[in-house]
Amino acid sequence: QVTCVEVVEAYVGRIKEVNPLINAVVKDRFEEALQEARQVDKLLSEVPADDHLEEKFPLLGVPITVKEAFSLHGMPNTSGLVNRRNVVATSDATVVSRLKQAGAIPLGVTNCSELCMWYESSNRVYGRTNNPYDLQRIVGGSSGGEGGVLAAACSVIGVGSDIGGSIRMPAFFNGVFGHKPTTGVVPNDGQFPNAQGVRTSFLCTGPMCRYAEDLEPVLRVMAGPGVNKLKLDEKVSLEKIKFHCMDHDGGSVFVWPVDKEILQTQKKVVEHLESELGVQVRRVAIRKMKYSFQIWSAMMSSVDNDGQEAQLFTDLLGDHGKPVWPLWELMKWLVGMSSHTLPAIALGLTEKLMKLNPGGNAKLVSMGKSLKEEMEALLGPDGVLLYPSHPTIAPRHHSPICMPFNFAYTAIFNVLGFPVTQCPLGLSSEGLPLGIQLVAASYNDHLTLAVARYLEEAFGGWVMPGKV
Repeated sequence: QVTCVEVVEAYVGRIKEVNPLINAVVKDRFEEALQEARQVDKLLSEVPADDHLEEKFPLLGVPITVKEAFSLHGMPNTSGLVNRRNVVATSDATVVSRLKQAGAIPLGVTNCSELCMWYESSNRVYGRTNNPYDLQRIVGGSSGGEGGVLAAACSVIGVGSDIGGSIRMPAFFNGVFGHKPTTGVVPNDGQFPNAQGVRTSFLCTGPMCRYAEDLEPVLRVMAGPGVNKLKLDEKVSLEKIKFHCMDHDGGSVFVWPVDKEILQTQKKVVEHLESELGVQVRRVAIRKMKYSFQIWSAMMSSVDNDGQEAQLFTDLLGDHGKPVWPLWELMKWLVGMSSHTLPAIALGLTEKLMKLNPGGNAKLVSMGKSLKEEMEALLGPDGVLLYPSHPTIAPRHHSPICMPFNFAYTAIFNVLGFPVTQCPLGLSSEGLPLGIQLVAASYNDHLTLAVARYLEEAFGGWVMPGKV
């Protein structure tokens, strides 16, 4: 009904309209995108209707955006690090290449937190990204630019990555869908920083979209041959899923209590599933979840099977420059002289402390392994867990500094390796997005994606900012 050029022009116009407010797209490629759109229209005019174009190019002409941490040819690839501000990608990350080969058209790259290790997307290269529902609120991190750009209807598909919730937190704070696949299915190649050592088992690349039905086709393209490990062709009978529900982590001293509105929304989901599907949602209390933050931290800094230690964040801070001394950077920051953000400096300082208690860390790693076994037994081949995405709705700018460990609600599933779909559930009384995490055992991504599609229909899914 419309040409590809018209579609791309509409999205380019939308970005130009809202980006001055939200600062999500940090570098565009509008001219190249329009040229690629013209090529798509030419192809469509020349190819016969029965040429199976949908099979060859499942995403033909679809506008996408890409987290700036991923290589997109000709675009910057700084990850918000000042020393890398002149780094331009000369190739495409594997997932970006696959999306382009499927016909997708990248419009540009989006903002992230410095080195992708904080849940406010702000850095000294591009500044701060604002939430489209309330410009005084955060978009989350580290794929925060993607969350904001999708929520504001500036893109159809986002490319995100997640080692502690970096797809799911922005999806939650911005009221869109995000999927962290089962570990090891979608390649992480071509992003900076990439995971090394044990962290290669925790980092996941995945899709972010406004509509639940878009997650699966994008995941198929991203996974490539790896998609065979998933059961995406299996038909899901929602009535046969064993649903489990957990209201909170059990009361960790490191994490804030869950907001009442988030709890009320989760209760509505439980009531809806029970009344409409006729299922029994079983309430569970998994004791070890109380130690989510400690388990994630210990496993992130543990050695891999070959004895290789995890790369120090402080070393990454020194990329393309001189070595960084976090304490010295803190002194410089206090007088406005540091080129790093406070969260990055703080992380550099705290990782030193993690090494002071090897015995305690070993116990926590062991606890993480037994938690995985316990949850795999609970979920089995047909189970889905409903779990809060975060203790609070989108916080105000800078406030994550006062609640630095709240990301534990998402992070625990990275070290467990489970697939998780973040599903929006309408807006709060303040007009901010609500949502829930849908968790399944490894390689059961099809279950969480099916439940997300169902809940979108039941609760309305993405709501356009400014509609209320």
